[in-house]
Amino acid sequence: MSTVIEQPVEARLVAAAPRMPNIPATLHYDRRDPFAVRMTFPAPATLEGVDVCWTFSRELLTAGMEQPEGHGDVRVRPYGYDRTVLEFHAPEGTAVVHVRSGELRRFLAATNELVPVGLEYLQLDLDRDLAELMRGSH
Repeated sequence: MSTVIEQPVEARLVAAAPRMPNIPATLHYDRRDPFAVRMTFPAPATLEGVDVCWTFSRELLTAGMEQPEGHGDVRVRPYGYDRTVLEFHAPEGTAVVHVRSGELRRFLAATNELVPVGLEYLQLDLDRDLAELMRGSH
């Protein structure tokens, strides 16, 4: 069984101009980091001209589809019938993207099949993580 789920999604960048360009993005979930979701934007879609990856909790994404959630660098809220807004706050500025809620629900369902919500702790290898931490402290 695969330990990673990747799903391309179409994000619409909200800009000052009335036209909202579509940009490709990829949602990524790895059972070795069971609480986290990553969303990657390719270099042509970013101001820096390099791939940009944001990591945030699966719980934030799930909750933000129902009501506004998040107070830090990543904020999520529902928008209309089938859109979810993700805001990414960085020192360089804020990126606001719309993603179809159906695509997010499909992604979250796949992550839940891989690692059911509430059972993430079973994926953690605390002994290995502690050993790596101790090895780095010498």
